[in-house]
Amino acid sequence: MHIKSVSELSQALRAKKLSSRELTEHFLKRIEEKDPELNAFITVTKAQAIEQADRADAMIARGEAGPLTGIPLAHKDLFCTFGVRTTCGSKMLDNFIAPYDATVVERCRDHGLVMLGKTNMDEFAMGSSNETSYYGPVRNPWSLDRVPGGSSGGAAAAVAARLSPLATCTDTGGSIRQPASLSGITGIKPTYGRVSRYGMIAFASSLDQAGVMALSAADAALLLSVMAGFDERDSTSVERLEERFSENLDAPLDGLRIGLPRQHFGEGLDHEVGACVEAAIAEYKRMGAKIVEVDLENTDLSIPAYYVVAPAEASSNLARYDGVRFGHRAENPQGLEDLYKRSRSQGFGAEVKRRIMIGTYVLSAGYYDAYYLKAQQLRRLIKEDFQRAFDNADVLMGPTSPSVAFRLGEKLADPVTMYLCDIYTNAVNLAGLPAMSIPAGFVKGMPVGLHIIGNYFDEGRLLNVAHRYQQITDWHSRAPKGFE
Repeated sequence: MHIKSVSELSQALRAKKLSSRELTEHFLKRIEEKDPELNAFITVTKAQAIEQADRADAMIARGEAGPLTGIPLAHKDLFCTFGVRTTCGSKMLDNFIAPYDATVVERCRDHGLVMLGKTNMDEFAMGSSNETSYYGPVRNPWSLDRVPGGSSGGAAAAVAARLSPLATCTDTGGSIRQPASLSGITGIKPTYGRVSRYGMIAFASSLDQAGVMALSAADAALLLSVMAGFDERDSTSVERLEERFSENLDAPLDGLRIGLPRQHFGEGLDHEVGACVEAAIAEYKRMGAKIVEVDLENTDLSIPAYYVVAPAEASSNLARYDGVRFGHRAENPQGLEDLYKRSRSQGFGAEVKRRIMIGTYVLSAGYYDAYYLKAQQLRRLIKEDFQRAFDNADVLMGPTSPSVAFRLGEKLADPVTMYLCDIYTNAVNLAGLPAMSIPAGFVKGMPVGLHIIGNYFDEGRLLNVAHRYQQITDWHSRAPKGFE
């Protein structure tokens, strides 16, 4: 069952060839057997999953089923889930039981999807390798001594290893697309505001966006159709007509203009990764697309701009974790100041503390204009670069990551080197654009991702472009050895 697409599973459920309970129990058994190797899950909600599966079977029996009714999925552990622990991969929230559902969780539940559990992640989504989690690193199913990418590494590993057919996740600077690339799956980050952030624990509020991980663009389109939509509880949610992203997946690509950012194919890109990406682009040319070169001249400034804006917002968002209202609380405090200091020093890991310190510094008196204001000005220039590029191209393409997955511990002691893993992705978040990564080959047995960037609210085109490539290639359907 785990080798079938979501569409195939949905058809089997509606034809009553299998029940949601049988399907759910199959994936729960795979998690029990396979996850100890990967550490992809923080919490497995077995009893709740069976209950939701039985409810889905009843919906199917009554003829009330939608396309995803009865399909299992996993939620990244920063989406609040009523009555279930929501940790954000941090000791700070190790004992936090959410009193409500995030909008994403609510929408999935209302459409009859079945929650298998909550996936591991870099602490408070801060990391590119899933090594900063309080619950230990996640391992890449393609090679257990390598990282799956981050911060949504648990979701990526779970989908790649066929422990869950779908997963919700978030992207602040590449945290969907980079792990999708390193783990050999499909991941899409929608336009900022397309999917509600209500109930999604914040890292950097102007950058965070919820999205989808799946094996294929066709599967991702089904879940994104459920998740997307206006939410009055989220002030950043954009009011637009809801779309069914599966409707135009098969549209031809004749005349599609593909822009290749010159800065994404230069120094720092592994030449074998570049060769895989160029081979994928050649397939698009054979399908009738036209290739043009575009210039994103401020690409090199995206890393410094991002690592001012994101920590600044993080320092503000994480100020609420003080040991008073919820989260980790230091024992036997000697006063309020001691409670604050020890609760935060004990509850947060090294990377989170580093970013809080950076963010507090750049927002402080005397440095705000020099750092934070300047970073916001660079953000505007980066956004304008993209808009000029889209005057000449319908989508942009390039590598998602400059290299394949690196070994566990290889970059953990060098934060700057780790930050450079997101050099092709974080400009997209600064601009608020939609983008996705799809499998495009292998280098020395490790997956390579093709990065596809679209204009605002053009997720339908992105999914169409990805799907057409996946119709003529099989990179997305290949499974890691031992997880077939």
